[in-house]
Amino acid sequence: MTSRVLVTGSGGYLGRQLVEALAASSERPELIVAMDLREPPPAQRLPGVVYALGDIRSADLQALMQQQRIDQVVHLAAIVTPPKGSDRQLEYEVDVLGTRRLLEACVASGVTQVVISSSGAAYGYHADNPAWLKESDPVRGNEEFAYAWHKRLVEEMLADYRQRHPALQQTVLRVGTILGERVNNQITALFEKPRILVLRGAASPFVFIWDQDVVGIIQHALRTGRAGIFNVAGDGALGLRELAARMGKPCLVLPPLLLQIGLAIGQKLGLTRYGPEQLRFLRYRPVLDNQRLKSELGYVPRKTSAEVFALWWASRQAPPQGQGQGRP
Repeated sequence: MTSRVLVTGSGGYLGRQLVEALAASSERPELIVAMDLREPPPAQRLPGVVYALGDIRSADLQALMQQQRIDQVVHLAAIVTPPKGSDRQLEYEVDVLGTRRLLEACVASGVTQVVISSSGAAYGYHADNPAWLKESDPVRGNEEFAYAWHKRLVEEMLADYRQRHPALQQTVLRVGTILGERVNNQITALFEKPRILVLRGAASPFVFIWDQDVVGIIQHALRTGRAGIFNVAGDGALGLRELAARMGKPCLVLPPLLLQIGLAIGQKLGLTRYGPEQLRFLRYRPVLDNQRLKSELGYVPRKTSAEVFALWWASRQAPPQGQGQGRP
């Protein structure tokens, strides 16, 4: 590849793997710039990669793109699981205003393609979601969930940019729940419990995508330059009861109203940061149809939802070797 690629959020779980894969590829880009808020330790620095300290919200982003003559950008910087001390305003500034700053810099710098990591959460958690969501379905991320709401706002911004700045090709990846051998997040925390929480009357199906497939999809998008919006998920979906059976765990079946009351009380007493809105998160899972990913982007995930879940569960039986975060 003769492209010059900037990766934002390069210090994150997915960002590190992507930079490593790009650097090791036989079609390595002419230049790889890895940008993050944190400076990587010497042991994690790769030869030939330019490491840049930077805030996605900073005006310095445009100068960096122009100085390095960037023509392709992979935007991974986002707050997926808010750390302690985070608040809704900070998350909005990073997820939404930071993306706006990035798009402005891309247009001003003549970037030809931006690969944006969105999420299946952008569709929202709604009772009337279709059984399988397609890219043509509306994004209705719920305002009560910061991550889903911000992804919705970003997607609306991207739609506006496609109209006003068509020269900037967009590859928008609506990513399902990422699993891999080292993933540890709020989704996997549900599966780590001795009993799996199941809502009475709700199948709560999950679609999973292997972290290595996500890396492969981004590389494929950069190589082909193909624009479009694509759901990113492995084939098939697994309900919570089936997941529990695969782990050999019993289910804790609760009526939705009882869980809603319990969450409200727990949040009020400071026992949990999650409130009654989590009922929607568990009850109305967005299930992603991946046909466009395969037929139009031209990438077939190497692992199905069931296969990557089996890989993750097997890794939990082995001694831990570090952890990472995936997307809801």
